[in-house]
Amino acid sequence: MQTVPALIDSEWSILLILIVVLLVFGGSQLPKLARSLGSASHEFRKGIEEGHKEGAAASETSAATGTPPPSQGASGNGTAGSVDESRGAPGAPS
Repeated sequence: MQTVPALIDSEWSILLILIVVLLVFGGSQLPKLARSLGSASHEFRKGIEEGHKEGAAASETSAATGTPPPSQGASGNGTAGSVDESRGAPGAPS
């Protein structure tokens, strides 16, 4: 099983790709590009960690209170399938 894409099968291919990137972006733009990629990667990892922490905090809270965490429907706001009790059931006479 080949672990490297067929395009990058040798050192010469990697060198050729780096030269093309240098020609496309120019020498002065490469540091800016690298910084923005690093910043985006850092923000992505930070967001993933915060999501894990929020999920763990929600499960700890629900375990402490004995209530299950709120389920979310397809819309993601927890209101899927709810019925407005003041208006009665759908299709019921008013």
